[in-house]
Amino acid sequence: MSSEHPIPERAPGPPPTGTTAAPPPDEPAETPFLRLLATGASAEDFERAVLRARAEGAPAGRLAALERAKLLALRVRTELEGRRRREAELSALYATVHDLAGLRDLDAVLRAIVRRARSLLGTEVAYLTLHDPSAGDTYMRVTDGSVSARFQQLRLGMGEGLGGLVAQTARPYVTDSYFHDERFRHTRTIDTGVEDEGLVAILGVPLMLGSGVIGVLFAADRRERVFEHGQIALLAAHAAHAAVAIDTANLLAETRKTLTELEAANEIIRDRSAVIERASDVHDRLTELVLRGGGVQDVADALAEVLRGEVEFAGPDRAPAAALDRSRADGHAVRDGTDWVAAVSAGGEVLGALVLRGHPALDPVDQRTLERAAMVTSLLLLARRSAGEAEQRVRGELLDDLLDAAGRDPRLLRERAARVGANLDAPHIVLAARIEGPPGARADGPQTADTPAGAAPPALAPALAPTPAPAPAPALAPAAARTGAGYDAAGPVAGADRQRLWSAASHLAATRRGLAAVRDGGAVLLLPLGPGDDPAHAAREVAGRLGAVLHVPVTVGGSAPVTAPAARPAAVADAYAEARRCREALRVLGRGGQGAAAADFGFLGLLLADTRDVDGFVHRTLGAVTDYDARRGTDLLRTLSAYFASGMSPARTKDELHVHVNTVAQRLERVGRLLGPDWQSPARALEIQLALRLHQLSAAVVRPPGA
Repeated sequence: MSSEHPIPERAPGPPPTGTTAAPPPDEPAETPFLRLLATGASAEDFERAVLRARAEGAPAGRLAALERAKLLALRVRTELEGRRRREAELSALYATVHDLAGLRDLDAVLRAIVRRARSLLGTEVAYLTLHDPSAGDTYMRVTDGSVSARFQQLRLGMGEGLGGLVAQTARPYVTDSYFHDERFRHTRTIDTGVEDEGLVAILGVPLMLGSGVIGVLFAADRRERVFEHGQIALLAAHAAHAAVAIDTANLLAETRKTLTELEAANEIIRDRSAVIERASDVHDRLTELVLRGGGVQDVADALAEVLRGEVEFAGPDRAPAAALDRSRADGHAVRDGTDWVAAVSAGGEVLGALVLRGHPALDPVDQRTLERAAMVTSLLLLARRSAGEAEQRVRGELLDDLLDAAGRDPRLLRERAARVGANLDAPHIVLAARIEGPPGARADGPQTADTPAGAAPPALAPALAPTPAPAPAPALAPAAARTGAGYDAAGPVAGADRQRLWSAASHLAATRRGLAAVRDGGAVLLLPLGPGDDPAHAAREVAGRLGAVLHVPVTVGGSAPVTAPAARPAAVADAYAEARRCREALRVLGRGGQGAAAADFGFLGLLLADTRDVDGFVHRTLGAVTDYDARRGTDLLRTLSAYFASGMSPARTKDELHVHVNTVAQRLERVGRLLGPDWQSPARALEIQLALRLHQLSAAVVRPPGA
């Protein structure tokens, strides 16, 4: 911090000589006084020149001219001294602002404010009170020069004492003699504290942020004193800068607190990473088992290795009856003594249970893994039961073949498509639709009877989405029809509703010259995409049309365009996995009954989409700024990057860019007009920072070495 800057009483000059000679009679009357002004002489020297001329017998006209010149010179001298004093005050105020700008700790800022206030006005005591919103008063926060403990602990209600009046009216107040001033309300507590400190003359100015008062800054003496208007204005200007410094320090303190909380959250995440990695490992192994057609014992062995325990599959007659019933009713694995039991069921039918032996304490993530393994087991059992019938029926469905058989002959696919009026050489979009179940239904409930053999249950969708398993849905449709109702990922769904969804989807596909099929408890559609069509718009339109026909909410996820399904059948399966991810993302985000594609999810779309359209995401997020820079030759993108890198602080941004802070403010205002008024909200700021980082990485990749 720089040194203190006391205000000099007058500009320095040579000491008075005391030997000023009387001006020659023929010299202009103003000349001697101009010489005195040039040397910074005292007021007595100006009077002495007139007295000498009178003593030497100068004529009356000469004396009158000298008197007029003296008065004019004294007025000029007074004006010059006032200007020198104001210049010194402004210089001291500038140094104060500079010092405050360099402080970050709130206590240090407050101490510096009070010390500077005392120095600027040359008072014996200075102190600062802050507003307490909860109590509705102000309290003594920092003092300088105070010796009374009682005074340092004072609290002032609104309108009480001089400080309470300042806080209430938001105007400066000054008193030459505190105890004889009746303009404000005296209280015994406040008067006792002021008397202990011995204060007499007090000046108080409000600390303002916007239109609100956050505190009061005081300068006081222990003797009667008249505070001049210039001194009141000087302390008020200091208080204005001090309020900004206090606000900045508070914001920095809040930022530090937030960072501390984030670090604690990161520590929790790191602590859980080992459990999550273990769950991811078992998901991968279960995926491999499903894809290669493994058996129930393979699932039990893989689970036993990951959970480090003994796992066995028990049929309905060998599983613990009470625990099996509780697990089937709850849809969760339940504890049975030192064991854990997870029911294996499908379509309301109990097929058995997975039993984990000797694990009285089980981590919630491991419990979830056991439950998902039970679902995979139910799928394998259903697949074994209906493999023959399902295999025959799935080969007769064109869309199922596109989804399940990537090696199909393109020529045969084109011929079969032509028979139903579809053109599989044109761009298409894959849509995954599902009726929303009743509120509160579990997202990982048992599968429906028409859940495809070998397919991943919704609970395992994130792990299995990149490579969907075969799903011969039509083969299992008769079973669903027989039961009349079943379970899907959204909970109990009537078989009639599934049939209505299938009918509506088929009709919609036929009118669009597309294809539709029942799959994974919902419907999948393959629709042609026109040159100007948008996947997100198509998903919303289909959700609206199906919901209107069925009179129930229908959630629809859309994929990126598939350029030629006949030529690249495998792309259809990938697109369906992407559409399912978008559909499930809508449900997780509480947007069931809507339609969306990956582009609708901002940066989450990068995780949901198979294409990973990074350039598209960057352009959607920052395109307005990059285009503006390209057209105008400006540097808004670099300013935006420096702003986030500097903790969203314009002051640090201008240091990073080596420009004036006003330039930073103007650039950020332009960015706000280009990106929208909410560009600094947490969600938008996160997307913008991610887009900036991806843009920088992309530029680094394409830039030649040495460029």
